[in-house]
Amino acid sequence: MGHTAMLDYDQILAVTPYSLVKEKKAGFLLGIMQHLTAHHYAKCPEYRKLLDAFGKSPEKIKSMVDVPFLPVRLFKAHALRSVEKDEIIRTMTSSGTSGTAVSKIFLDRKTSANQTKALARIAVYSIGKARLPLIILDTSAVLKDRKMFSARGAGILGFSMFGRDKIYALDEDMNLDIKGIEKFLETHANENILLFGFTFMIWQHFYELLKKHKFHPDLSQGVMIHGGGWKKLADKAVSAEKFNQALNRVCGIARVYEYYGMVEQTGTIYMACDTGHLHASVYSDIIIRRHDDFSPAEYGEKGIIQTLSALPFSYPGHSLLTEDEGVVLGEDDCPCGRKGKYFKVLGRIKKAEIRGCSDA
Repeated sequence: MGHTAMLDYDQILAVTPYSLVKEKKAGFLLGIMQHLTAHHYAKCPEYRKLLDAFGKSPEKIKSMVDVPFLPVRLFKAHALRSVEKDEIIRTMTSSGTSGTAVSKIFLDRKTSANQTKALARIAVYSIGKARLPLIILDTSAVLKDRKMFSARGAGILGFSMFGRDKIYALDEDMNLDIKGIEKFLETHANENILLFGFTFMIWQHFYELLKKHKFHPDLSQGVMIHGGGWKKLADKAVSAEKFNQALNRVCGIARVYEYYGMVEQTGTIYMACDTGHLHASVYSDIIIRRHDDFSPAEYGEKGIIQTLSALPFSYPGHSLLTEDEGVVLGEDDCPCGRKGKYFKVLGRIKKAEIRGCSDA
């Protein structure tokens, strides 16, 4: 297998995130996908068994649509890695709802470093290059164990690199640290401020508590980045629009950017632009698959989201079938000027439909 040599990630990550038009990007990513599929096929016995069972050898990949995908929940049932055990420096876990199994993602030094670099290159588009005073809309208790990271911990750690002088908005008992926030805002009056958190945490433990305490900090200079799913807010009927408006009302924040991402492909997040569209960077791509036969859907047609990422080297997570439904809105022509596909996530697939995927 000629493909198992190391990919040149310095070269890959030197490409500007939203710079390649359709044909160029397809050529760029296809080579990486062929390489990664061959690498995991050679190094991860379980991955090889799966591909063999489905008659999908790495040699058969002629376009992005041919890249075999794994159902994302496979990582809940199996420990999949493509490097030696002693090369693993960190294990990440998905933020599974209580009582359910969590995904385990094994990172070696190189994969972990590449995730950080990719995230930095993508996030610059929303928050600029300067490091800003940072309010983490969570509790520091999430980061207790430095070897095992939950999705929340990974997000906090990743976005902390864009901040300086950071504070946590919540104490260990999930109460709002009003005094801490007031002091922080006094110190950084008239400065741009970065706020980061997970969508449901921000709603439940920040927005709801600001309202309850009638505390209205002035965050009109703030940039808020949030992600990590709407499923916990679905029962509260909170849409992205309602989320943004509600936060604007309680604390004056106007710049709110959502991202779509998952612990199984940390680093290659899909960041929303000012138009509100989620964008695939050059380090990742998205294909929408039809429910009935997993064939690729047309733009504007909804289906199951498949995500492809250039980064997963230590585990076979470079092509995943998620449990989310979405629709690609277009490619290379978003009003914001970024090249690449832009899309929207419509929510989780209903349970019965998921069962079909994982049985496959």
